[in-house]
Amino acid sequence: MRRIGYAAGAYDLFHVGHLNILRHARSQCDHLIAGVVSDEMLELTKGRRPVVPMSERLEIVEHISFVDQVHAETLPDKLDTWREVGFDVFFKGDDWRGTARGEELERRFAAVGVEVVYFPYTVHTSSTALRRALDALEGGRLSGVV
Repeated sequence: MRRIGYAAGAYDLFHVGHLNILRHARSQCDHLIAGVVSDEMLELTKGRRPVVPMSERLEIVEHISFVDQVHAETLPDKLDTWREVGFDVFFKGDDWRGTARGEELERRFAAVGVEVVYFPYTVHTSSTALRRALDALEGGRLSGVV
């Protein structure tokens, strides 16, 4: 029986943490679908738009050798995404493990037979840290020009 995995993410400012999650996910399924969260959904859930537009993030993720398929994620409810795409296992960074949101996700997916698997969060790099660094660089350039 073929095991289909789904790894959703912004994949904004693509970095080694994203690569690690996708690599680990592919090692635990036969077919890996990477869900690239839309600009609008990121603005709704995180309160900000991504630096890299969704069309470019889709293209980047699509060219990762261990990703079999990409999906533009436009629905706020992961269960609706499951109904749309169909998968057996949902991969998430372990920063969600033990949180109210993570436990709710596990409960809702368990009800439809989807396993939630957590992978270690890459502590030394994140899109948030990269965004802060870019903001600092941009601020430095702007103040140097004035």
